[in-house]
Amino acid sequence: MSTDDKTLRLVFPQWQGGNNPPYHFGSRLLAWLAPAPSGPVEEVPVAQPDGGALVLEDGIVARAALLEQLREARRLINRHRPDRLVVLGGDCLVDLAPFAYLNERYGGELAVLWVDTHPDIMTPAQFGHAHAMVLGNLLGQGDADFVQAVPRPIKPQNVLFVGLHDPTDWEATQIQRLGLRNVPPAELAERGSEPVLDWFRSTGARHLAIHFDLDVLDPAAFRALLFAQPDAAPGAFDGIAQGELTIAQVVRVLGDVAQVADVVGLGITEHLPWDALALRDMLARLPLIGKP
Repeated sequence: MSTDDKTLRLVFPQWQGGNNPPYHFGSRLLAWLAPAPSGPVEEVPVAQPDGGALVLEDGIVARAALLEQLREARRLINRHRPDRLVVLGGDCLVDLAPFAYLNERYGGELAVLWVDTHPDIMTPAQFGHAHAMVLGNLLGQGDADFVQAVPRPIKPQNVLFVGLHDPTDWEATQIQRLGLRNVPPAELAERGSEPVLDWFRSTGARHLAIHFDLDVLDPAAFRALLFAQPDAAPGAFDGIAQGELTIAQVVRVLGDVAQVADVVGLGITEHLPWDALALRDMLARLPLIGKP
């Protein structure tokens, strides 16, 4: 990395894409926990959750708000024209504007490592929450207004999933149709970073963006995840793939790929700090410190 390179840190507390209000607090806490930035910082304006219900609009929950936030994210990025981007979310949709920008910035030759338990390639015909559509949009598929934000779609051969397992039948068919590759948890455990490095070299790309959805982690070992929600009803997540990786595995593979790739993007998403949320709410109800 050149000392002249500009890295923009984008704090993006978007929660409407997954219709999960705690993502707003999770993004803010993630920004507080992260090491101090070395470059400019911007925060995408996102309305605080107020307890109101979100509305399904043309097949997408909170479509208008999400499009407004998408445009504002791109406006902030264009203000700085950075060489590199760090995105602290928020639900997975926060990476749409940043990764679209980076693919333009690097001439359509960006490689993307999608570290996630889920492929995020659905359309409104399958699901109403846009955070499950973001990679599909980056590939040029899905709702036209979201796809319009991606003037240069990412090449399918330049995408690799890490940690994906048990996709739905529809997802598996689309993954095969697009030719998207995957290193599932068992292969990562057996072969380490080797298949990821082989894939990156095969793309011929120099620049890499990394989408890191924290739900790729095993919820039994890391609890700030949707699937570790303490008050979830029994069976609430039955049939939905849950993360199987450890923090050590993710840190190792991302560190190894950074030795051979110029990492220009990192998005960290879907942080749900249940204990911190419970503590915040408890403090607000205590004498002297809480609200009257």
